[in-house]
Amino acid sequence: MITVGVVGCGYWGPNLVRNFDSLPEVAVKLVCDLEPERLARMAQLYPEVQVTSDYGDLISDPEVDAIAVATPVHLHYEFARKSLLAGKHTLIEKPMAASVEECRELVKVADECNLRLMVGHTFVYSPAVQKIKEIMDSGALGDLFYISSQRLNLGLFQKDINVAWDLAPHDLSIILHLFGELPKAVNCQGKAHVSEGIEDVTNITLDFPNGGYASIHSSWLDPNKIRNMTIVGSQKMVVYDDTQTLEKIKVFDKRVEVPPHYDTFAEFHYSYHYGDIFTPYIKQVEPLKLQCQHFVDCVKSGNQPFSCGRTGLSVVQILEATSESLRRNGAKVELSEVMRPAGARNGKQKFITEGI
Repeated sequence: MITVGVVGCGYWGPNLVRNFDSLPEVAVKLVCDLEPERLARMAQLYPEVQVTSDYGDLISDPEVDAIAVATPVHLHYEFARKSLLAGKHTLIEKPMAASVEECRELVKVADECNLRLMVGHTFVYSPAVQKIKEIMDSGALGDLFYISSQRLNLGLFQKDINVAWDLAPHDLSIILHLFGELPKAVNCQGKAHVSEGIEDVTNITLDFPNGGYASIHSSWLDPNKIRNMTIVGSQKMVVYDDTQTLEKIKVFDKRVEVPPHYDTFAEFHYSYHYGDIFTPYIKQVEPLKLQCQHFVDCVKSGNQPFSCGRTGLSVVQILEATSESLRRNGAKVELSEVMRPAGARNGKQKFITEGI
C-alpha cells in the first residue's frame, strides 16, 4: 500500500485526490490547503482523509510515501524540494517550476535521494495521444511535416503566470513526445488585455533540428473551448479533438504530391490525393487516472516515470524561451541561449519516448 499526501485543493488538487483515492493500492492520508472552506469540502467528500493547513504535517509524517504538489506555480519548487528532502516521492503539477534553475535543482535532489520525481503532463498518458504516437511509429503518416495546436477558452485567468505557461505545457509535452527531441529555436508573440504584464493570448512557434515545425495558439479570451491538434505528415494527416467524447482522432488519407520531373510549366501540376477518413477506437479512460496509476507503479518498482523531472525541465526550458521572445517583441530565441539541455547523452536530450 502506497500512502499519499496532496498539497493544494484549489482547481486541480481535488482531481488528484479523487483519482488516487480510486486506486486500490493507494491510501490518501493527508490533504493540505490554507483555505478552511476547501479543507471542509475535502473532509466532507473523503471522511477517512485527514485535513491540515500545515504542510509540515505531510513532510514529517513517516507513513506518507509520496506527495502530490498542486499549488500555484511559484510554490512548486519550495514544496517539492521540501518533499524530496523529507524522503517523499513527488508528483508536481505542470509546469514543473517557475524557472529552469529550479527544475535543475529538483532533478538533482531527486537523483541524490533516489526518489521518483514526476511532472503532471497528463495528456501524454491520454489513450488518444498514445494512439497518435502508435500511428506515427508505424510509418503510416510518412515524414512528419508540422503540428498545429489550439488550446483556447474563456479563463481560467492566472495571477502569477501568463497563458503560455498555463496552457501551452499540455501541447508542448505532446509535441515533444511526438517529435522526440527538443526544438532548436522558439518564437512567441502575445498580448495582455485583462491584467497588465500577464499575456492572455500567445502564439508560439517551434523549429526542430530535423526540419519539423510546430505552432501553439493559447488563449484565455476565446468564446469557445477548443482543444485541437493537427499532425501533418507526407502521407496522411491526423486531427485530434480532445473536446469530443468518442471520436477524438480522425486519420485523413490526404496528401499533396509534386511531380518528380517536368520539362515545361504546362507539365507541372500538383497531384492532390483524397482518400478515406478513419476513426480509430480509443479506450475511454481518464488520462489523470492513468497518470496517477503510473506514478504509483514507479514508486513501487523504482522505475523512472514516463514524464519525469527531465521532461518537465525540457518544457520549462521552452517556456523560458517564450518569455525571452516576448521580451524581444517576438524575436527568435535559440534554445541554447536559455539553457543547455540537462540529462543529455551524446549531445542529444532524452525524452519520454525513450523512457528515462
